[in-house]
Amino acid sequence: MKKGKVIVLTVAIMVSFIVMLHSNPTTSLRTKVFFMGYPKAAFTSEIVEYEYVNLHDKDSKGYIFTEPPMEKATQGYLDTYQVKKIGIFYFAEFMKDV
Repeated sequence: MKKGKVIVLTVAIMVSFIVMLHSNPTTSLRTKVFFMGYPKAAFTSEIVEYEYVNLHDKDSKGYIFTEPPMEKATQGYLDTYQVKKIGIFYFAEFMKDV
């Protein structure tokens, strides 16, 4: 019985953690950038809504980092992201060539 309680508690903690990280567009975006390997940019940069993407896709919104991280391999800035809402969760992905 004790093993079952530990499993239920672990699953509950994981689900609540995922819900917190994907509960709104900005936290979803910061989570994406953090797990891409840029924790400093994820916490310090300001996020601004980008209107261009909004005109082309009704289910998503575009966002730009004001101080974006620079990718080491290509020396390109990772500044433009698209955030989609799926159910009650938000998911961010990097958009290149905007």
